[in-house]
Amino acid sequence: MRITHWIGGKAWTGIAQRTGDVYDPATGQVGGQVDFASASDVDEAVTAAREAFSRWRNASLAQRANVMFAFRELLNARKSDLAEIITAEHGKVLSDAAGEIQRALEAVEFACGIPQLLKGGFSENASTKVDVYSIQQPLGVVGVISPFNFPAMVPLWFVPNAIACGNTVVLKPSEKDPSAANFLAELFAEAGLPDGVFNVVHGDKEAVDRILEHPQVKAVSFVGSTPIARYVYETGTRSGKRVQALGGAKNHMVVLPDADLDLAADAAVSAGFGSAGERCMAISVVVAVDPVGDELVGKISERIAGVHVGDGRRPGCEMGPLVTGAHRDRVRSYLDAGRSAGAKLVLDGRGQSIDGDDAGFWLGPTLFDHVDVDMSLYTDEIFGPVLSVVRVPSYDAAVEMVNANPYGNGTAIFTNDGGAARRYQNEIEVGMVGVNVAIPVPVSYYSFGGWKDSLFGDSHAYGPHGVHFFTRAKVVTSRWLDPSHGGVNLGFPQNS
Repeated sequence: MRITHWIGGKAWTGIAQRTGDVYDPATGQVGGQVDFASASDVDEAVTAAREAFSRWRNASLAQRANVMFAFRELLNARKSDLAEIITAEHGKVLSDAAGEIQRALEAVEFACGIPQLLKGGFSENASTKVDVYSIQQPLGVVGVISPFNFPAMVPLWFVPNAIACGNTVVLKPSEKDPSAANFLAELFAEAGLPDGVFNVVHGDKEAVDRILEHPQVKAVSFVGSTPIARYVYETGTRSGKRVQALGGAKNHMVVLPDADLDLAADAAVSAGFGSAGERCMAISVVVAVDPVGDELVGKISERIAGVHVGDGRRPGCEMGPLVTGAHRDRVRSYLDAGRSAGAKLVLDGRGQSIDGDDAGFWLGPTLFDHVDVDMSLYTDEIFGPVLSVVRVPSYDAAVEMVNANPYGNGTAIFTNDGGAARRYQNEIEVGMVGVNVAIPVPVSYYSFGGWKDSLFGDSHAYGPHGVHFFTRAKVVTSRWLDPSHGGVNLGFPQNS
């Protein structure tokens, strides 16, 4: 199978200078070849987007909303097909892929309300017979660079808002699981989106750099690791672009002594090992406040033992493989490093029974206890099924530790004390907070984003921040000396 670019409303027909292998993580076998874009291929996509922008920016709000509604209906009708594509290339189980698409649909539904979201302000008679009003206008061609872990949801955090606001888009998805992006492009075309408004180029750093440096790309949205997010932000802004770059995470779940430990243990396992821990909002650190450590670790261990690891297309499997063999090997290296540093390896995922092909990129759920903050288990974003328990003597010590961490994406507190929860949400220096909710990903009419080294730029993803990011404000001051008359028409007025 060949996976090629989608440029100007159709599959690209050129010959790629370089290609990459796309694996089925559950079997370890190559499932296809993906074309890698050269700088000139990116230029072709940007040109198609630029030509489409002159028309799309003048499309009525009603037309834009109609396309979004049609796309939403098509995506909902075909979500099982997309889930199968995601599972085959990423490895997450089908139920997890279906959940990803459902959250993506929420972002699309938000963009369907674009006429409401782009209303400006108006002041009549700001001065005598002078009116002042504000309008929001699109930027032009925008780039979206998305990661492997959510090949449908993350692009749809950005693309619907960008398009609904009147921009045109060049998307560069991960080369590890590229097919979902092409599937979305086909649905947009079927929904009536004009050619060139949404384009997809595949590839690696060469494609990314050209998007970041291209003079016709006005803004870039990115999700990935913190080192690359910093690079994207610095390179893009140096080229005069507006950039939102969401980086990595080390998400803490603080468990106070009064918490429901069964609820907390359920949440820790669900949030730590869903999607094999390949989530920027995964819980990777459980902060056990004395004296709950022993009991909590015991309850988490019991639940991990029941997790069914295997091919996500097989019935009953709850956790799939990691996305590539190289990434699996990197995550596995932390097990020996953690034990050498003095952490207690409670459960070793390397010994997990697997319901799948032995050649798949497997690592079962792994649990460490007595982890210290100077260990690589704690300091690094592992991005895999490795959960660390850090023990602290008090609430204050927990807050101090979380606030000292360079990441600030998400955090959660488990407690039955409303005062403690309210104090935590006020004192903690993290962008998204859950109270007895382990993965506090905001609903689509709020916005997603962290603090500190988890975000570069001042705009979060989707929601109101997304509309702000993909538009720029213009203020008009006007005076009209003579009224105009439009003639008589007794038909019911229609919008188009």
